[in-house]
Amino acid sequence: MVAGAGAAHAQSYTAEQQSLCTGDAFRLCSSDIPDVDRVTACMVQKRALLSPGCAQFFRGPVAKPVPASLRKPASKARKAKKAARNS
Repeated sequence: MVAGAGAAHAQSYTAEQQSLCTGDAFRLCSSDIPDVDRVTACMVQKRALLSPGCAQFFRGPVAKPVPASLRKPASKARKAKKAARNS
C-alpha cells in the first residue's frame, strides 16, 4: 500500500491504489509501516475513516455475525459464568 514498502508482500497494489491510499496509510496506520499486510489490516479496520478515493478499494464484504440458531450451544461452564456475572 505504501510506496517503497518493499517488494515482497502478500498482495501487490496498482499505482492508482498506492497514489490514492498512501496518505491514508500514513495518517491512520503509520505505526504499521512498512509491513504492508499490517497496514492493509489497519486500513480495513479503519475503513470508515478512509478518504473516498482510497475507500473504494476497501469495499469488500464485511464479516456478518453468525445467527444464534447456527451457533454451537454454550458449554455448561460458560453458562454458569454468565449466570454468575449477571447476578
